[in-house]
Amino acid sequence: MPPTRILGIETSCDETSAAVLSGATDVRCNLVSSQIDLHRRYGGVVPEIASRAHIERIQPIIAEALSMADVAPADLSAIAVTDGPGLIGSLMVGVMAAKTLAWSWDLPLVAVDHIEAHATSAALACPDPPWPAVALVVSGGHTSLYLVRSFLEIDLLGETIDDAAGEAFDKVAAILELGYPGGPLIDKLAERGDPRAIDFPRTWLGRESLDFSYSGLKTAVLYHVYGAGRKYGTVAHLSPQQVADIAASFQVALVDVLVRKTTLAARLCAVSNVVVGGGVAANSALRRELAIACDSQGLKLHLTPMKYCTDNAAMIAALGLQRLRGGRIADLSLEPRAGLLRTRRRP
Repeated sequence: MPPTRILGIETSCDETSAAVLSGATDVRCNLVSSQIDLHRRYGGVVPEIASRAHIERIQPIIAEALSMADVAPADLSAIAVTDGPGLIGSLMVGVMAAKTLAWSWDLPLVAVDHIEAHATSAALACPDPPWPAVALVVSGGHTSLYLVRSFLEIDLLGETIDDAAGEAFDKVAAILELGYPGGPLIDKLAERGDPRAIDFPRTWLGRESLDFSYSGLKTAVLYHVYGAGRKYGTVAHLSPQQVADIAASFQVALVDVLVRKTTLAARLCAVSNVVVGGGVAANSALRRELAIACDSQGLKLHLTPMKYCTDNAAMIAALGLQRLRGGRIADLSLEPRAGLLRTRRRP
């Protein structure tokens, strides 16, 4: 019996991606067309520009993915597509493309939540799924904790109440005049800085809270650089070493909260596995500190491979396959949604 082959499509924000998956973990092709160069001059993603770029790129990237995977439409078992959350204009492009192909190729359509796909993306590198697990999803737009009991049982434990971690990285990078995107730039600069130079605040939101808040940390960096109460200024008065120290001190404060809340969630949920996904999961300090914390607490850490950390269609196809097997098929009335699914489970 031939393996189940899934075409995955992802257009939730500023990456246009198409992938072909054969079976649960065999990624035949995973193409990602980034729009970073289009948005860099604005210091962040411009929704109108993003959606127009998706329109231009979606058809060629799907065709190229099928060609590279040496797969014809007749070889496919289904089409999986991100239906949310994300930028509504971007999502509409991917959903419309998937619906059109599903209709014309007479294939089942599977809707995938791309945050849940991040929560399960570490399984792409695991011979056996690591469930049950606490999943940390940390990206530009989302910072959330989930309890993953299976591919089809994913419950929200906590989320950011203001800025996401990736958003905080971008804003602090802007304050330090480093450029965009901020995460990789701060991560690299922090290697030269002293993480103990400035004691930036950590926001805990209660002893057993699993929610996050990074607006206070961002503001603390802002006032440290520009002066108390000031929202504008420059870094001209700072030496390169001082800028590196600020980057390192900011990063360690942000990572500290992520690590401690993730291990707290594992303890409260009585699970021994931790998985991490999302663009900020590529951060070297987060990967290092989570490994140390999990090792000291007897938890098994499953890190999403770097190539699947940012938004990509391979993780959409992978979760789409599991939803297909579970009979969770969408119909051609599928509409994208901008918001996060919020099925909360308190441990």
